[in-house]
Amino acid sequence: MDKKSLLFLLNPKSGKGQIKNKLLEIIDVFVKCGYEVCVRPTQKAKEVQALLTDISGYDLVVISGGDGTLNEAISGMMFHENRVPIGYIPAGSTNDFAASLRIPKDMVRAARIAATGEDFCCDVGRFNQEYFAYVAAFGLFTEISYETPQEWKNILGYMAYLLGGMKSLQSMQSYAMRIETEERIIEGDFIFGMVTNSISIGGFKSLTNQEVSLDDGFFEVTLIRTPKNPVELSGLLAGMTKLVGDAEVLYSFKARQITFTCTQLVAWTLDGEFGGEHGEAVIQNERRALPLRVGRRKGDRR
Repeated sequence: MDKKSLLFLLNPKSGKGQIKNKLLEIIDVFVKCGYEVCVRPTQKAKEVQALLTDISGYDLVVISGGDGTLNEAISGMMFHENRVPIGYIPAGSTNDFAASLRIPKDMVRAARIAATGEDFCCDVGRFNQEYFAYVAAFGLFTEISYETPQEWKNILGYMAYLLGGMKSLQSMQSYAMRIETEERIIEGDFIFGMVTNSISIGGFKSLTNQEVSLDDGFFEVTLIRTPKNPVELSGLLAGMTKLVGDAEVLYSFKARQITFTCTQLVAWTLDGEFGGEHGEAVIQNERRALPLRVGRRKGDRR
């Protein structure tokens, strides 16, 4: 029987370098599953995407690192017409997308799923000319969730923590935007927005208060309009933890495509990494665009 070929790309610095203690066990799993393994530790940021420029000859690509490393792999693979399945061994501090895919934190178990699991064709987000796996966001404390201890997240919840940093109306950076989807046009000043395809963002689960399916062709969208006065701010504080309330302040809906237009440059994050500053952001859902290797019972939908 012909040997299968596996490219294993790992970020040796993710998660305080914990993969170094499991590397031999992981490679042993791959070999015992019938793969010839090519191992490549990354040396610098953005190298994963460059290494995936040529994937000819490989039957499977396995990535180990954090969400940013996975983002690079997905971005690199999306530029190929014939896409090789991607397996994921989470090794970062947050690992949001691994949680959504139900990939275990145990690296050896995750390696076994990568080698023997099923291919799940997942939606991928396109952001202008770039790609993201699970979240594109702007505004109020966009990075704060990635710096928050997990125990705080469990106790406070994502939005409660975000709003804890809102000291006054004057302290909020506001963006005058036109936001257009297939079904609506929204105009106004906004302090926060996120377009997601995940059950977990920054380690917080059930964030969007919407049913999430990773292959339905829809994003979950959450927008917060700038409160005009203390009364609106109070209403926002009261409604945020459940993502319900006055639609004049808070929006939560689904969309296949959404365009953000602003008169100033807006800094975005893609999968928790800096995604550049943009005056216009066109975000499209590319449905079931990429096969990801997961462990899944028959009939179980993500």
